[in-house]
Amino acid sequence: MSTRARRLVAEGLGTALLVAIVIGSGIRAERLAAGDTALALLANSLATGAGLVALLVSLGPVSGGHFNPVVSLSALVQGTLPPRDALRYVAVQLAGAVCGVMAAHAMFGEPALAWSGQARTGASMWWSECVATFGLVGVGIGTLRSRPQLVPFVVAGYITAGYWFTSSTSFANPALTIACALTDTFTGIRPVDVPGFVLAQLGGGLAATLVFHWLCRKPAPAGGAAPASNPARADSATTAASTRRSWQAGATSAD
Repeated sequence: MSTRARRLVAEGLGTALLVAIVIGSGIRAERLAAGDTALALLANSLATGAGLVALLVSLGPVSGGHFNPVVSLSALVQGTLPPRDALRYVAVQLAGAVCGVMAAHAMFGEPALAWSGQARTGASMWWSECVATFGLVGVGIGTLRSRPQLVPFVVAGYITAGYWFTSSTSFANPALTIACALTDTFTGIRPVDVPGFVLAQLGGGLAATLVFHWLCRKPAPAGGAAPASNPARADSATTAASTRRSWQAGATSAD
């Protein structure tokens, strides 16, 4: 199997598992919370954060761990993902998202797919998605360029927080948003509300890419790279660079 094929499988599988975690934990939480929405949301957010760490640690080194069309778009704008690969990433992410819905529904005896009736619309919701996605892409870029080994924990922590500090519960992912239109459960969103969410997510992600790409740019050392005077620091820098290359393996054309 080619390197590109492995990356695409990792993206599709990772997105499917992420969606299954979000929707499945939402179904379980709602059933056990006995009408306590806050408790259900707490359980849903913790399960999502924990699952996201696991997916990013295990599949991130294979594909870059996007699992999100906005993240792939950001990589395209930054020049680390070729246009054709970006299209392939988005395609497998969307396909994986639908598979994730069906997997979650099968575990809880729900119909394979069902249109959601849960309204999520209005200026406050759209702004929440814009802010949530701006922060997601921003912390991802900033952490990748400074402490790449911490990306899984920073991103998962931010998403967990986003459940609570946004009125929309921080979907911040077009693939997940579309998937949630296909589940009439706790995490659902009406299909008619999806375009507003997706446009807000794309706007927030693009804005964050431009801002953080400039903000977190490391200045080139004057007169070339200076030799490291501290062996321990040199070893640390080598390890960080190796980790960064590993995490960006899915964001370069390897074929």
